[in-house]
Amino acid sequence: MNASPSHQPHPAEWTETQGLLPSAERDLPAGRHQLHKEQMMARIHEDLRTATATPVAPVKRPNPFLRRTVLLPAMAFTLAGAVVGGLALTGGGADHGKTALATGPALTTQVGTADATGAPELLDRISLAAADTSVPTPHQGQYVYIASKVASTYYREDGDDSKVVSDKLHSRQVWSSLDGKDGWLIEAGQTGDNGITLASKVPSAGAYDTLAELPTDPDALLRRIYRESDAHRDAEVPRDQAAFVAIGDLLTESYPPAKVGAALYKAAAKIPGVVAVDDATDATGRHGIAIARENPADGERTEWIFDKKSLRFLGERTVVVKKVTDSQFKVGTVTFTSAITDRSIVDANKQIPGQAS
Repeated sequence: MNASPSHQPHPAEWTETQGLLPSAERDLPAGRHQLHKEQMMARIHEDLRTATATPVAPVKRPNPFLRRTVLLPAMAFTLAGAVVGGLALTGGGADHGKTALATGPALTTQVGTADATGAPELLDRISLAAADTSVPTPHQGQYVYIASKVASTYYREDGDDSKVVSDKLHSRQVWSSLDGKDGWLIEAGQTGDNGITLASKVPSAGAYDTLAELPTDPDALLRRIYRESDAHRDAEVPRDQAAFVAIGDLLTESYPPAKVGAALYKAAAKIPGVVAVDDATDATGRHGIAIARENPADGERTEWIFDKKSLRFLGERTVVVKKVTDSQFKVGTVTFTSAITDRSIVDANKQIPGQAS
């Protein structure tokens, strides 16, 4: 679903270092790659507003402001690339182009206890659970459907009013064809009720077909992730953190084949600084255990949350665990939170699971 106008080879022609992340990311405007996944849509709509629209004061972030998305995730890159490439993002909602600014109080949580020694064993169990899944294998013509609840927190300056605010928890629905060239997005308060198209001429990094071609040997996979993240990450982001976030983005709003998903967890276990967290809560309040890593540059810890019994992936969040100079966020602030509520295979774009095509 990458909508970049630049030519990219067919997956069968990719070299080992091309298939994981789209090279066109370098063509994005400065700073675009540091945005929240959930805030990317708001910025896109700002770009698409007409000159007669009522201007909205820009969101100003502290410096440095290294967000969770140190690499553009598949969906965020798709949307940004569509704007940069001048391609149309079309939808039928009457409020298409309008954005909802965060005004609520900052989300906070109790910071869970991190255990570095327990991470390898927990990730091994999670990998085994992922490999033993009984989910169906999709076939060509079908779509990956993912529904989630998301919210984010950021520092906002609006005239004399400066404060840390959070979005209202809202729904997000994404459809993606297996080749990543067709899809649809509906996000409450940001895309209009009918959503927008994600159609493109080239596949995205998170497309099922792209993920299916990744190596399943954890060492080979991790080497590839490091090479790609080194090529695309912000210079201020530590390379181990970039690799960890890259894996997380490939595991969340996507549908990796079981063997690839299992390999990604085993690869994550080899990244220095990865820890287990005894208790974490997803966006809908479900408690679980987490695999996490702290970014020392901004004091924020990215947490992948799993059910304590089944080890099923529930969602992820980013929590401030250390106060950093120049940051407006207090310890315990949740800067991003999500919960996967449905991950299914459907027969048509915009089809809801259980609905006849």
